[in-house]
Amino acid sequence: MHTAKPSVSIVIPAYNEEGVIRQCLVAAIYQSMPAHEILVVNNRSTDRTADIVRQMQLEYPESPIRLLEQDDKQGLIPTRNYGLNHATGDVLGRIDADSVLEPDWVETVQAGFSDPTVAAATGPVVYYDMPMRRWGLKADDKMRQLVLKLARNQYHFLFGSNMALRRTAWEQIREYTCLDEKDEMHEDIDLSLHLAEQDLIIRYIPGMVSGMSARRLENSPKDYRYYVTRFDRTYRAHQIDKKVLKIPMLIFMSIYYPAKVLRAVHTARAARTTAANR
Repeated sequence: MHTAKPSVSIVIPAYNEEGVIRQCLVAAIYQSMPAHEILVVNNRSTDRTADIVRQMQLEYPESPIRLLEQDDKQGLIPTRNYGLNHATGDVLGRIDADSVLEPDWVETVQAGFSDPTVAAATGPVVYYDMPMRRWGLKADDKMRQLVLKLARNQYHFLFGSNMALRRTAWEQIREYTCLDEKDEMHEDIDLSLHLAEQDLIIRYIPGMVSGMSARRLENSPKDYRYYVTRFDRTYRAHQIDKKVLKIPMLIFMSIYYPAKVLRAVHTARAARTTAANR
């Protein structure tokens, strides 16, 4: 059973994102189907993030860009929650400030949520600051589909850089989501598990593509390992012990050094090209 296409809000938590917020907003504006609203939730930024958003509002007066200020608490989760709570669309898209949506992202989300049984959805990402981007997109998609297959479709995980959930689903789980004040967990996995606890369906949509930065690879090996082991800490918080759920963590750990080298080579080549064109 399919109903009319739902309206889609795009929520973007932001903290000191002056280097990427413009490209994120441009991609959110230039969609084949316009978003209902584009909410940038500024969380105590000390750089020009808010100024750039205000400038974009002036440059694109026909676009539904809204700037919200979340000053009560520092952190991604309270900022994310503030944005989701203030969004008014039927479906609440949630991306990062360095996400660059594909031009048909809103249209694809609308099509996916036209099925009223779908409570949330996620898709693959393409790393726009890495070489072999389209190959990387295919690899990301295959990896996510493999994990779903191995998990026998029991665990569908949202990805914070590229996700959406129905507003009614958010209202159903928001009082239960973890605040993670120690900042130890993956907030998107936490959302996924709370949705599963309420028997709400998460759909993986291969055509729901977002670009994102591979800047996580700039972390030290110690910091990167801490980031990856957030998977385990999130599962333990939900008292879940499934060996198959360790697969994403193992994959992320195994690609760190090869991907780091590729990124360094790509960055060096890009810098030489820029210098040569000056």
